[in-house]
Amino acid sequence: MRSILVGVAMSLACVFGVSAQQRNIDTQKSKLTIHVGKTGAFSALGHEHEIHAPIHSGTAEIGAHPAVEIHVNARELSVTDKDASEKERAEVQKTMLGPEVLDSDTHQEIVFKSTAADATGQGRWTLSGNLTLHGQTRPVSVKVTLQDGRYTGEANVKQTDFGITPPGKAGVKAKDEVKIVFDVRLS
Repeated sequence: MRSILVGVAMSLACVFGVSAQQRNIDTQKSKLTIHVGKTGAFSALGHEHEIHAPIHSGTAEIGAHPAVEIHVNARELSVTDKDASEKERAEVQKTMLGPEVLDSDTHQEIVFKSTAADATGQGRWTLSGNLTLHGQTRPVSVKVTLQDGRYTGEANVKQTDFGITPPGKAGVKAKDEVKIVFDVRLS
């Protein structure tokens, strides 16, 4: 009798397992980029910032009910501004990681964990989830597209929602809303 129950359980697992598979995110081939705009009376004199955020670890459940969890080490974020000098990038990097913005020594991990997925078309979803940044967790919405084995998309978040005051100088500072763009591949 026990072997029959085990056989039935395994058969059901195989049937339902076809619709859901948990896979690791390929951290070497995946990219996450943060775009920070500028604002203020003298914003023409400032730089927009592009930040590379390497994915430290993560998993994705693919199938009928997609889910994802992504971890980024805040101390590994790096400013890659193309129009800034090396000295300017270093200053932005120091401010970004320091106590004024991310306080990355205290809040070392950035985590996104989805809570729901709504299909918006063939290979397209809107993921709802929670983003933990700067020690605070807030709900966010992420648009995702699957094409050629890659999950791409973006989300917009406000720094002030996470207790961060956008840095800057008189007349030019970082915009409150930043855009997070990703290209995720699975192992």
